[in-house]
Amino acid sequence: MSIRASVECGLVSDLGPLLAALNDPVPGIRETAAVALGILKDPRGRSSLSAALSDPDAKVRAAAADALGAIGHGESRGALESALEDPAPGVRVSAGYALARLADPRSVAPLSARVDDAMPEVRRAVAAALGQVGTPEARRLLEPLLEDPQDRVRREALLAFGRSAGPAELPTIRARLSDRSRRVRVAAAITLGRHRDAESVTALLGLLHARETWEKPAVLVALGRIGSPAAVPELARAADHPAHWVRVCAIHALGEMRAPEARSVALAHLTDTAWSVRGASAVALGEVGWPADLSVLLARLRDEHPWPRRGAIYALGRLGLTEAAPRIREELGDAAAEVRLAAVWALGCLADDGAREELVRLLYESHPVDRATPAPRAEEESSLRSDAESRLFDAAVQALGRLAHGVPDALIHRALVDARGRLTEEELDRAARLPLPEIGADRPPPTVRLLFDAAIPSSGEDDDS
Repeated sequence: MSIRASVECGLVSDLGPLLAALNDPVPGIRETAAVALGILKDPRGRSSLSAALSDPDAKVRAAAADALGAIGHGESRGALESALEDPAPGVRVSAGYALARLADPRSVAPLSARVDDAMPEVRRAVAAALGQVGTPEARRLLEPLLEDPQDRVRREALLAFGRSAGPAELPTIRARLSDRSRRVRVAAAITLGRHRDAESVTALLGLLHARETWEKPAVLVALGRIGSPAAVPELARAADHPAHWVRVCAIHALGEMRAPEARSVALAHLTDTAWSVRGASAVALGEVGWPADLSVLLARLRDEHPWPRRGAIYALGRLGLTEAAPRIREELGDAAAEVRLAAVWALGCLADDGAREELVRLLYESHPVDRATPAPRAEEESSLRSDAESRLFDAAVQALGRLAHGVPDALIHRALVDARGRLTEEELDRAARLPLPEIGADRPPPTVRLLFDAAIPSSGEDDDS
């Protein structure tokens, strides 16, 4: 088995062979070793990877920079800043994106020296890094990149600029809705939607009348986030668009803004020919549906595709329809990880005691830390390209905490205490990977530590008594 395959399967625990491979005479082996160390994200490899930034082979240097970014240790900053001056453009690109992960304001000065780099990909990486830093000085340096001749650079710069923009910068972003590149117009729509900029509604509605459909989804989602009633008629019309991806975004937008028309539109599209539209319609009913929608949502649990099944489960949990709990329990064994994840989340919302033992079992069997994306359990799931399997642990912690809320339960308490004991302090402080309905656009996910704090009463005992 190759070095990389062994790492991805979790078979490497001793870093010694990988660190030794960084000095192998074959450049391809050194590059693979650097990639593997990045996958492991083990800070013990940091000093060796920093030394590999001086490797004679540019591919090895780029892989080392990528790995240092994946590890994310602040002490790598100086080495990565020096790599911004590497003669190989690929190394400068990797260094830029690695510094974006570190997001250290002290990197602004060396990044500023690369704002006018001859290679567009380097300028893109620099824009991404400045956007993550987000200081006023970083935003100022992004402004020239908004006029870059390469539209991919302008797009990256606009997204970066908008990440930390305030009201005073919104006119600059609005102006990009008329950029000559669709990529940039889409980035402007996404950014204005995130800022819920009501003054951009008229311009966004104008983009919906363009002949091309390529940018319509981003515009529809932005209008849904802004929530202007003036957009509802256009959103309702877009729900009948011939392109299924446009219908999906229109239905999603109507549901997010809880428009009065959203329920009738969602019900009309629950049997759409496109599985993505059926899934979006089910999710929208979770926002605007009634208890009377129980039967139509339960019918979607028999859908041939996992996405509508997932959407229906989220809706049933969102609406608090406890009558659906026995049927949702059955979905804990679904072949698609996205469906199982939705079932865990919904059963927690419904505080379904009947799922107690199954959720405890799942907590013990799921992985508490990020791993390489697992192979799908069933052929149908491969179309989802999902990381749901690795997120089941976090969802199970949350669900069991909701089941035990206010009701002492020795089985759940022991399972949660044991699960918490499997995590390091660093793992407890990572952002929880919760299902989408749990994370609003303006609210970051809680840490895993907060999930456990909410799930385990502070007065709980760690013994079997």
